[in-house]
Amino acid sequence: MATLPNPLPRLATDPSGRSLGLQLPPGRLVDETDDGRWHEPLLWLADKPAAPGTWKALGAPAGRVGLLPVLVDAGGAMAGPEEWELSPGLMSYPGDHDAEEVLAQYWEEEIGEEEEGMEPFGSSWPGLAGACSLAADPDSRAARVADALTDGTRPWPKEPRLALVPARRSADIPAVIGWPGPLNYDSDVARLSAVLRSWEDRFGIRVTALGYDTLAVSVAAPPTSTAQAEAVAVEHFAFCPTDGTTTLREYAEELVGAPSWSFWWD
Repeated sequence: MATLPNPLPRLATDPSGRSLGLQLPPGRLVDETDDGRWHEPLLWLADKPAAPGTWKALGAPAGRVGLLPVLVDAGGAMAGPEEWELSPGLMSYPGDHDAEEVLAQYWEEEIGEEEEGMEPFGSSWPGLAGACSLAADPDSRAARVADALTDGTRPWPKEPRLALVPARRSADIPAVIGWPGPLNYDSDVARLSAVLRSWEDRFGIRVTALGYDTLAVSVAAPPTSTAQAEAVAVEHFAFCPTDGTTTLREYAEELVGAPSWSFWWD
């Protein structure tokens, strides 16, 4: 997959990041994959859990040198990316995929002829939702969502730590590191990153947190009406199918004005 020049190897001899204009706390470079060590570091991971303010203090400066922030869950059964069986070698390039084609394929494969609970839509792919108006600056919204995920009031992430990834766009982070979260749904996460790119453009999302099989994004331009939310819900149902206990309309109600979206693959 095409990537920017990777600044991370410089941290091997300069762990503070001063040569990159950074002031990093203690952390480590992660290069473990399902096939052994990768030829270069995939991400930098802080040694200690993140707290409110960490994203803004470290993530924003890192972005200026080609390293994008994401919180990773280092708690629980699959504690951190070293245990995730990262597979960057399996990934294609997000820019090689069309988001609508990807979602239409997912919709046809997963929804099929099932129309119950899909109202007001049928089994045929209805097309992409229209863009929504920005309610906040995307990076500022990401920082606020990250603060909420690190203030200790939520059950997930169990142990959020800041990671820095050499990615072109926030949407590319899962593909760049070879994240295996939706492995049973699609082994080429670049296809999901293509959808995330489209959501960046239309809804101002940023990938804010990753667990072993969980993804959270901040949303700077959420839908503001029921009709908008239902169109977005279609994309969510294709991107990550629900367990069937929630109708599309019920789910759409949760999306109106929501500052973040989260997804979990079984």
